[in-house]
Amino acid sequence: MGNAETFHGYAPEQGYDFLRNIISEKDFKARGCSIEPEEIFISDGAKCDSGNTQELFGKDSRIAVCDPVYPVYVDSNIMAGRSGSFHTETGRYEGLIYMPCTEENGFVPEFPKETPDVIYLCFPNNPTGEAITRKALQEWVDYANKNGSVIIYDAAYEAYITDPSVPHSIYECSGAKECAIELRSYSKKAGFTGMRLAYTVVPKALKRGGVSLRDLWNRRQCTKYNGAPYIIQKAGEAVYSPEGERQIQSQIDYYMRNAGMILKGLTEAGFTAYGGVNSPYIWMKTPGGMTSWEFFDELLEKAHVVGTPGSGFGPAGEGYFRLTAFGNYENTQKALDRIKNL
Repeated sequence: MGNAETFHGYAPEQGYDFLRNIISEKDFKARGCSIEPEEIFISDGAKCDSGNTQELFGKDSRIAVCDPVYPVYVDSNIMAGRSGSFHTETGRYEGLIYMPCTEENGFVPEFPKETPDVIYLCFPNNPTGEAITRKALQEWVDYANKNGSVIIYDAAYEAYITDPSVPHSIYECSGAKECAIELRSYSKKAGFTGMRLAYTVVPKALKRGGVSLRDLWNRRQCTKYNGAPYIIQKAGEAVYSPEGERQIQSQIDYYMRNAGMILKGLTEAGFTAYGGVNSPYIWMKTPGGMTSWEFFDELLEKAHVVGTPGSGFGPAGEGYFRLTAFGNYENTQKALDRIKNL
């Protein structure tokens, strides 16, 4: 970037073709999903795209979110004025449709009684670490097409899937191109947390009221976004090289080894825990009826271990605690031993 001959200025708002082409081939067509490069939009983070996609919909749109849920889905819609009043007793906003994800339903939401315009789904899930089967996801796609809803599908953790019955993309389901937007992140897959790179897929076939959401998203990006840096997109291209794929798989295996150790250790110690099989997160039940913040304080003060209180992800997260496998093996083992010793 310091030489005139190789300098690149503003990137195409949609992303460079070299990256969009390889994503189309390796992330989708290799899995039988016919996603074309022009349906892929490169960005600087799935969190940004999660918040920005709500701009495609009117303020009177009915929004359905899982509970517990990644906070940006809720908060970005609140900021857009779709929240209604907040109820302190329930911890929920009356303007949003909440879909509880509990032990009873395997942490996979049930269809809401009120038909939504937009449905946020994240699988493998943050925070619960649980995944959805291809069969169950197909039912959501069928529901969305039947009711005219749009699914915003966050697949940020797809690289951690180990179960062949779990889809890596919603486009593995029939009819998904007519109802779904998919978000992907390189932060989770390739450790790009400080480099910032992601992409969003908006198929040409996705239309509502005769309007192409792909064209709307393109217009939005061209107006409000300058594009991800050239050098970061070149780094993204390297992710798909033979050496890049080898290194990334090694890194994923390392974190999933941590996840398996945490899940097994907690279970053997008598805790109830979920996740850790298709994602790097473990969703554990707090012991003895403790609230999630009480357990946070207990771990911090007596074991010097930090995790995330489940209530931070919504009312249905109360009574749970999220642990992450994103750490080195030795510290993970040490933290697990300290928890067990409590």
